[in-house]
Amino acid sequence: MTTKTASTGSPGTGNPGTGSHWASLFSSAKAAVIVGFASTILVVIEGLRAVGANPEQQASAAAVLCFAMAITSFILAVRYRLPIMVAWSTPGAVLLATSGGGITFPQAIGAFIAAGGLMVLTAVITPLARAIERMPASIAAAMLAGVLLRYVLGVPPAALASPQYVVPLVLAFFALRFVVPMYTVPVIVALGLLLAGLGGSFSGSVTMAVTPLTFDWPEWNLQAVISIGLPLYLVTMASQNLPGFAVLRANGYQPPVSACLLVTGIGSILAAPFGSHAVNLAAITASMVAGPDAHPDPGQRWKMIYPYTVLYVIFGLAAGTFVALLGALPKDLVTAIAGLALFAPLMGGISAMMKQPKEIEAALVTFLTTASGITLFGIGAAFWGLLAGLALWAIQRAARRI
Repeated sequence: MTTKTASTGSPGTGNPGTGSHWASLFSSAKAAVIVGFASTILVVIEGLRAVGANPEQQASAAAVLCFAMAITSFILAVRYRLPIMVAWSTPGAVLLATSGGGITFPQAIGAFIAAGGLMVLTAVITPLARAIERMPASIAAAMLAGVLLRYVLGVPPAALASPQYVVPLVLAFFALRFVVPMYTVPVIVALGLLLAGLGGSFSGSVTMAVTPLTFDWPEWNLQAVISIGLPLYLVTMASQNLPGFAVLRANGYQPPVSACLLVTGIGSILAAPFGSHAVNLAAITASMVAGPDAHPDPGQRWKMIYPYTVLYVIFGLAAGTFVALLGALPKDLVTAIAGLALFAPLMGGISAMMKQPKEIEAALVTFLTTASGITLFGIGAAFWGLLAGLALWAIQRAARRI
């Protein structure tokens, strides 16, 4: 597959070179790292807790996610000279938090590896990739919205339980969305830490240290693979990878789809025993580095990968400190921050699932079944929601052809 290239340019030609734009490249990369990490690290921690990860395993997972994102981004960006950015799967972390009950951490690792394996298969088997692309976007969005809804619904109870912390955060959240929408959640995280510190509500002490990695052998469990592995693969493909490719195309690039899926799939498999659930193409934060604000020359924007890689390695080394600091927050505050962080993705998912009038019923069935949290045969709601929605969609589509 061909990729977009551009001349490097030189000063004074109207197409300035990279030298005069390193500040903007660094600024774009820094913004992407801060927003990407701070906005959803709490969700990642909560997801890992739900599958039984202890604090050391949570810290290891956060660190190896940062390292995996840095390495896979560097490989893809340098190889193809494109501003390709890899992030962790936020929908996947929410899936763990809402569907991981009863699954052990080694079983979850087995499911993570299975999801990575499916990503690799998608990269090498073209018909499989086409089948995923043909999955109705409304149903994929409905599954995502159903997963997110259960988490966002935790905000009102948290506000009732701890109004002194949560109510100011909610008010600040909606006020900031009018001013600095991209930085709203990082600011909310900092404000939550400040409120907890001033209120003396930290539940433990935090030490500064380089994050040690843990290693756990996977345990293969069919229910875990079906409950977590398969939905993790599908929600990551539909809600992260496909939008990530769309962001690159919207900025004039032709992404190497198979290579991206192959590299992130292998990266996910290798990182899983250290606690990582999945890495994938970035979507929202990718827009920060793929557009003209990063560099006026499209052929030079890939060089943001140098500061991006360094910053995520630093964040990975310090991930244990971040996890310990956020883990020491009161439970209601954690629930509120994580729920607010998912408010915008929930709005996007609900909007997307209602776009096609002919698919609304199937999408709504997917949404309600997933949001219900049901478990059948030990398999979680995300799988049953997707299955029910696709079945109804297929039946209705066949009926319209008769």
